Amino acid sequence: MAEILITIPEGLSDRLDKALARAAPEPAALSRSRLARLIAEGAVTGPSGPVRDGKARAEPGDYSIEIGAPEPLEALPETIPLNIAHEDADLIVVDKPAGMVVHPAPGTPTGTLVNALLAHCADSLSGIGGAARPGIVHRIDKDTSGLLVVAKTDRAHQGLARQFAYHSAHRRYLAIAHGTIDAGDARLRGLPGIAFEPGNLLRITSMLGRHPTDRQRQAVSFERGRHAVTRARMLESFGAPPAAMLVECRLETGRTHQIRVHMAHAGLGLVGDPVYGGGRRPSARALGVAGAAAIAGFPRQALHAAELGFDHPVSGLRLAFSSPLPQDMTGLLEALRNGSAATELETR
Repeated sequence: MAEILITIPEGLSDRLDKALARAAPEPAALSRSRLARLIAEGAVTGPSGPVRDGKARAEPGDYSIEIGAPEPLEALPETIPLNIAHEDADLIVVDKPAGMVVHPAPGTPTGTLVNALLAHCADSLSGIGGAARPGIVHRIDKDTSGLLVVAKTDRAHQGLARQFAYHSAHRRYLAIAHGTIDAGDARLRGLPGIAFEPGNLLRITSMLGRHPTDRQRQAVSFERGRHAVTRARMLESFGAPPAAMLVECRLETGRTHQIRVHMAHAGLGLVGDPVYGGGRRPSARALGVAGAAAIAGFPRQALHAAELGFDHPVSGLRLAFSSPLPQDMTGLLEALRNGSAATELETR
């Protein structure tokens, strides 16, 4: 039996199952439907005692949720090579390649990170994530590369989930995006949820939730959804005038597709993103023929989880990991740099 704590903040006025789902730590196994079942089973205790009505109005405060023994595993072990950055008795940090799904889902029952972990770790994965997602504390998209941590014990899972929920875990992403960040850009400053901090640091704040007409997408909202904050800083620009950039993104929260949705909201969609408008037709005049062709042919969203840091949930030691850009993104950067240099020579 494991226990998860969720804090519902003041002002989150909604029915209990929805409020708990919105305030839950990042492990996505705590969906609204699963929380509704747990409430009905008497597994949830709120500030005023046990609760059994998921439709009742939520009250602010701490809620304790008891998660029973894990269901029989639905995913099967598969011998798939893993790039392991760190492993001990409590957790494992994996550098995931682009193209690998994190956990099984309809349409992708095999070949996932979970399938690989089940073969590598045998029975030593936390059961909190449920039958399809053992050990999964947080996720990155299939076509995003980089670092994520997986819990091998329930104690580690709870400790890591707490850090992601309270934003003490460090995550730094590198992306290649259309456009540039400029604090003097009136268009950018006029968008809702956009603010600039010292050092040309862009801060994007909104609620995120499912798109009203496309259930596979997330959408920015300022009325409902989960609170989300992304900070973005331009590291390098390409083109004359600048038309693309290398950007670092730091997450204050971790929501589904957060960076991709927030950057698209700012008009700075990620190169190669087929869902959120990153498939712009690049300008050979601005980026050079090679740079424009490299962007047009890039097969995925150009997003990489480059840094991950957290306190070890058992020892308390601070752990920090970094992952170099994968070859496809370094090749894209090289083409953009070469194209920009050629364009500058042409305009002289």
